[in-house]
Amino acid sequence: MADYDETQLLSLVVPLYNEGDALHAFFARVVPILESIPATRFEIVCVNDGSADDTLAKLVGVARSDGRVRVIDLTRNFGKEAALTAGIDEAFGDAVIPIDADLQDPPELIPTLVEKWREGAEVVLAQRASRASDSLLKRVTAAAYYRVHNCLSDLKIPENVGDFRLMDRIVVNALKQLPERHRFMKGLFAWVGFSTVIVPYERESRCAGESKFSGWRLWNLALEGITSFSTLPLRSWTYLGSFIAMLAFCYGMYIVVRTMILGVDVPGYASVLSLLLFFGGVQLIGLGVVGEYIGRIYDESKGRPIYLVKRRYQERRPQGRAAGNGRIISLVAGKRN
Repeated sequence: MADYDETQLLSLVVPLYNEGDALHAFFARVVPILESIPATRFEIVCVNDGSADDTLAKLVGVARSDGRVRVIDLTRNFGKEAALTAGIDEAFGDAVIPIDADLQDPPELIPTLVEKWREGAEVVLAQRASRASDSLLKRVTAAAYYRVHNCLSDLKIPENVGDFRLMDRIVVNALKQLPERHRFMKGLFAWVGFSTVIVPYERESRCAGESKFSGWRLWNLALEGITSFSTLPLRSWTYLGSFIAMLAFCYGMYIVVRTMILGVDVPGYASVLSLLLFFGGVQLIGLGVVGEYIGRIYDESKGRPIYLVKRRYQERRPQGRAAGNGRIISLVAGKRN
């Protein structure tokens, strides 16, 4: 943990995609809370993930009026995991807190996270006490996913814990060493380890806008989590194939003995066709599982960066009595892993 002194810097990392309607409420609520934390300076690192609305324009306006806000504009929409990675890479703080702009994760919890960090925790997890704000379908599928993932993988992900957490600089530096392009951040957060404490909280409804995660995107994210941290789906097909081969051998022996005793009868085609369709489907499912892993190997082998930064916006406030008005600086950035 960073030394408890006046030089501590707290970084709030905020990935944003089409969140223009939520920005005013977000900054109005978050900034006073950050200002109330004693012996701490702060920065808010906002990552614009290729928004198509007025999110970037509003972010630049906020950055122009408040030098503690930095804006990282990505060249296109890379997805939340990549945007979150970009924010963590750009953060300078002794402690880093990812948070969404929809205010479902209450910023009032941030002082508690900081307090636990100052007591010695290197990671402070914010865990939802309940999922009452979610639909019944989402509650059931979320609970099922955690059970399936933790059953298949040696890496256990804490249930009902999202991206909202506090991480010490040593944890952030460890995360920045992980090179994979397919990012499942909840898994990566858990993989690096470090001393961890949990703070329960009640999640709120969105303050504005709507969720960007459809059922299809959540399904793909779930597949990403399982295939990123477990090879059991691949190994299971070895066992399934062996079991089916054993059944086929036993059935073949039965046919041989039956033919020797009763002779040859005229078989029908329905059972043969059913078996062919069944085993054909099993083979296609197995190929699909193998394809998921091969596709990830293919993407990783290309070595493309996780994201590309188009511009960085930050208010530069000149120091000293002769300083004039601040100005927005826009830096064109090359690719960054």
